[in-house]
Amino acid sequence: MTNNINSFIETLGREALTQIQLKKLQAMLVPILETNPFYRQKLIEAGVRQPEDIRTLEDYRQLPFTTKEELSTDGKAHPPYGTNLTFPRERYIRIHQTSGTTGEPLRCLDTEESWDWWAHCWEAVYNAAGVTSSDRIFFAFSFGPFIGFWSAHEGARRIGALSVPGGGMTSLQRLRVICSNDISTLICTPTYALHLAEVAETEGIDIANSNVRVTIHAGEPGASLSWTKHRIETAWNARCYDHPGATEVGAWGIESQAQAGVHLNEGEFICEVIDPATGEPSKEGELVITNLGRVGMPVIRYRTGDQVKLETEPCECGRTFWRLEGGVIGRIDDALIIRGVNVYPSTIENIIRRFAEVGEFAVDVYRRGALDEMEIRIQTSGTDADITAQAVAKAVRESLGLRVVVKPVPHGTLPSFELKARRFTDHRRN
Repeated sequence: MTNNINSFIETLGREALTQIQLKKLQAMLVPILETNPFYRQKLIEAGVRQPEDIRTLEDYRQLPFTTKEELSTDGKAHPPYGTNLTFPRERYIRIHQTSGTTGEPLRCLDTEESWDWWAHCWEAVYNAAGVTSSDRIFFAFSFGPFIGFWSAHEGARRIGALSVPGGGMTSLQRLRVICSNDISTLICTPTYALHLAEVAETEGIDIANSNVRVTIHAGEPGASLSWTKHRIETAWNARCYDHPGATEVGAWGIESQAQAGVHLNEGEFICEVIDPATGEPSKEGELVITNLGRVGMPVIRYRTGDQVKLETEPCECGRTFWRLEGGVIGRIDDALIIRGVNVYPSTIENIIRRFAEVGEFAVDVYRRGALDEMEIRIQTSGTDADITAQAVAKAVRESLGLRVVVKPVPHGTLPSFELKARRFTDHRRN
């Protein structure tokens, strides 16, 4: 294993790193306080009238949080892009938007400078995973308004790697392109990596003996789940890396070859973990981020809604950036309370992924009478689907203490997903 540490900032001590973060924040606040209506008002109300008012992390922690609801409300009140714009509209060169899975999509704009910053952040993702200019990178997604793989494509250009776009193709066509172009790095969601593996098995394509040696996954949690990671690595005979990020925030997460959790890219972001109920610092709770390179449309102390667990011990890769154990555990508002048990969708997925014969799955939660019930539908490749269903039900019961109904369904019954998977439906909310 090589560490591929290409920036001195990745190995700095905590005090030196904090000073760099604060200087970057102060530099960013100069134009924001002058010309960004949204944050100028928030900062002045918090007593910040000049960048030098933020000298320490304690000063920084007195700043108000920003929420997605705030940004969404502002966008609706001031269409089409809201008032969180530091520069005239003519300065912006790209527009992307969030998925809209938790409400109306947010439209996010980038200037030439901030788009270059996105590419720089993805350069750190590639470096950590050992991807270099000698690699051939395949982007297995359709190039729509989702920012994740557009920025990954730009990052590939920055490191000098060969990029092969996979838009407008069927899964089978993509597999053939991967094999015929000697692709060494696959970029897609973890769900789609597993779907491609299923298609490859059906079509008799031996992806385990292809040239793919690295897979990097964004767009949804999953690649940090131990059994999902194992399934991907086994199918592709490659190392699987997780990359969390967000359209409104940036490419904030990197997983090194040590595969010991997701590093926060603290050279480009100030990150905190708070108790979502009190807002106080916590080892486990909600991730809060300030991006330090997106001056044109920043977020400051942004509550991501991601549930995480912070790890501050040194990593064997040599990076001093703090890590998230298990990556993003899940969305705080996606947690399901079933018969008094708090269950994240990622927990269910990690249990189901233990079973190699289970492909796609769907989870439904109902209230029948006074009781909550969970039903799991699975598509299997084994000869006895009922035995597999019983085994999955037993694993859920032993892991979570919940009795669930598991039903095998025919192949093709459940949808497959190229981008963010939507497998969980809580019918109690309808």
